[in-house]
Amino acid sequence: MTRVLVLNGPNLARLGTREPEVYGSTSYTDLESAVRRWGAALGLEVDVRQTDDEAELIGWLHEAVDTRSDVVLNPAAFTHYSYGMRDAAAQVTGAHLRLVEVHITNPYAREAFRHTSVVGAVATGTVAGFGLDSYRLALSALAPVD
Repeated sequence: MTRVLVLNGPNLARLGTREPEVYGSTSYTDLESAVRRWGAALGLEVDVRQTDDEAELIGWLHEAVDTRSDVVLNPAAFTHYSYGMRDAAAQVTGAHLRLVEVHITNPYAREAFRHTSVVGAVATGTVAGFGLDSYRLALSALAPVD
């Protein structure tokens, strides 16, 4: 079974209460449940995590390399400036693992500072702007092909 780490960056634990007009009203707990359900339906072993700590997120990316796990990564605010996270993400794809960058909203339809992703250039692909379905689409991209 393909193992996938679904890693979420800062403020995502606040889903449902943080700017619901932007991010929706679904809670982070509900997102975790949905991701696990979608992953199981696709034949994936999914481990969902969230942190507001950049160092912890980098450590999880290192773990992905060490355990040979693909990654779905919502770097949140770290998307735009964390070169340490970008370098850790590059280690994932450099190890011939897949890393899909995910965003709930479309960063290009928002403030100008959100238009830059330091992760995008080292990611296998990016899914953005489909709400929580962005995660479902990312997991689909990592599902085993029959």
